[in-house]
Amino acid sequence: MSGLFGRAALRELLCGPRARGPGLPVRPSSGEPSRARERTLVTVKPDGVRRRLVGEVIRRFERRGFRLVGMKMLQAPESVLAQHYERHREEPFYAALLSHMRSGPVVAMVWEGPSVVRASRAMVGLTDAAEAAPGTIRGDFSLHIRRNVVHASDSAEGARREIQLWFRSSELVDWADEGHRSSLDPA
Repeated sequence: MSGLFGRAALRELLCGPRARGPGLPVRPSSGEPSRARERTLVTVKPDGVRRRLVGEVIRRFERRGFRLVGMKMLQAPESVLAQHYERHREEPFYAALLSHMRSGPVVAMVWEGPSVVRASRAMVGLTDAAEAAPGTIRGDFSLHIRRNVVHASDSAEGARREIQLWFRSSELVDWADEGHRSSLDPA
């Protein structure tokens, strides 16, 4: 496999690292999320909700070891969508994108974990269904570039902006999964 990721690196991003020895999760006690507590926004778009794929998306993120800290189902307000997709405003597909996003409910989630932005982008796959790799969410379930099931933040800065747009801070829960070992826990 050529390209941005080698086979082992892609497998680790999609499935998590191989089992490691014992260790304790490291969680900062206060302040801004550290790299270990990076957060990202993932939304299941109306086509994914209609096709009953919400559980599959959650399953993949949980199996990867990420922690769900916020989730809600809503009919996305036009004002939120306009701000969320601001960078596409001049694109010819903008009106169709907003129309699709208003066509049904959206499930918005905030996931937390080490390098969660980069890993979630790898798990989600390329935007175009025809180019998305098998094993990614879009590669397995996307039907068309405009019906690509999910959105995931593309950078840590973008994630912070999107999370603030979709969630109030009181809607995010900082919880500890005491005793749970995931593939993301340090060795």
